[in-house]
Amino acid sequence: MNIEAGTQLDDLDFAKGAGLIPVIAQHAHTGEVLMLAYANRDALERTLADRVMWYFSRSRDELWRKGDTSGNVQQLMSLHGDCDGDAVIARVLPAGPACHTGAANCFDTAPTLSALDTIIAERAHAGTGSSYTQKLLGDSNLRLKKLGEESIELALACERGDRDRIAEEAADLLYHTLVACRASEVTLDDVLAVLAARRAG
Repeated sequence: MNIEAGTQLDDLDFAKGAGLIPVIAQHAHTGEVLMLAYANRDALERTLADRVMWYFSRSRDELWRKGDTSGNVQQLMSLHGDCDGDAVIARVLPAGPACHTGAANCFDTAPTLSALDTIIAERAHAGTGSSYTQKLLGDSNLRLKKLGEESIELALACERGDRDRIAEEAADLLYHTLVACRASEVTLDDVLAVLAARRAG
């Protein structure tokens, strides 16, 4: 159920959780699960009105807006109730880490492509070094040559219909594409944002 108006909150079963409902915050572009929190009806009404995430703190017994102290607000992109009406997923764009520890999410995990992009970013931040990624980032000619080679190898594997080879070459191309993007200060999130906009359009 896509929740766009406060009246649709009537379809959620707040009574099952004594007035609270679990809310999973999910990165709208990468699909990464960021955190689990709880909300009452008032919190979700404010979320829909402000288009940023509001939750209910069980320990403090009060409403709180994500990012009020940290600045790491979560912009609401869409809100969805599950099939039983007793849980909600909020697709958000985070302004910073979701976890109070400073981690990107509270579960120490990320989708494979996001995790790979993070590793590439760490290699880029570390500067020159002996890793293959750092060599690619430091050598434009090598980087672009490998990007072209991997594209051709994937095309040839597709022409042969070799499923295993197609998967391997596609993985190589995705890696080299992310490295090439990072060298131009384009992140995976930037790419996924374009895809999301195209899907919405």
